Amino acid sequence: MSKSTLIAPSVLAADFANLQRDIEMINNSEADWFHIDIMDGVFVPNISFGMPVLEAIAKHAKKTIDVHLMIVDPDRYIKTFAQLGSTILTVHLEACTHLHRTLQAIKAEGMKAGVALNPHTNIDLLEEVIQDIDMVCIMSVNPGFGGQSFIENTYSKIERLKAMIIRKKAKTIIEIDGGVTNKNAIQLVQAGADVLVAGSYVFKAENPTQSIADLKLMTTF
Repeated sequence: MSKSTLIAPSVLAADFANLQRDIEMINNSEADWFHIDIMDGVFVPNISFGMPVLEAIAKHAKKTIDVHLMIVDPDRYIKTFAQLGSTILTVHLEACTHLHRTLQAIKAEGMKAGVALNPHTNIDLLEEVIQDIDMVCIMSVNPGFGGQSFIENTYSKIERLKAMIIRKKAKTIIEIDGGVTNKNAIQLVQAGADVLVAGSYVFKAENPTQSIADLKLMTTF
């Protein structure tokens, strides 16, 4: 049975002046998800789009909407993001004082619950809640800006997380966010990644649809 990796183009790298065109491109491509970064300028040193833009994207998107909250106190907005059409809601471990409660609140709104880890955060901190997490998003760059260089330590981090998931008999999947290209995609999947978020690699390409197809093809075993 072949295993196909999920490809999630990061809308943060899209052309905001032609957002509908880029949304349609993702709809018509081999991509599986829309990855949407919400940044508040406090948790990360950048501000991205907020609720109105997400609402507009959700109206046109025909695929899973994977929302990545890079904000402080995400609990305030869980219900709102559910109402806006999020399929998966990912919060940062570093932004949650009571992570287990936050995960329960996300699931109570009918969404899948994701947890993101900054590059310096140890995956061991997930040991007690891994069975409650649908997806762990490992940041392979420092969060906040697109187009950064990939952090090489990511591979061993994925392997350690995969081992924990197997040991705990969890059903958690692993997403990699940051610096994903055709140069490291295969190695990431071999280490244990299930979902690849690609921003600049897709949207800065001459043919974004082809870039998505290339990633999909090379990570299907």
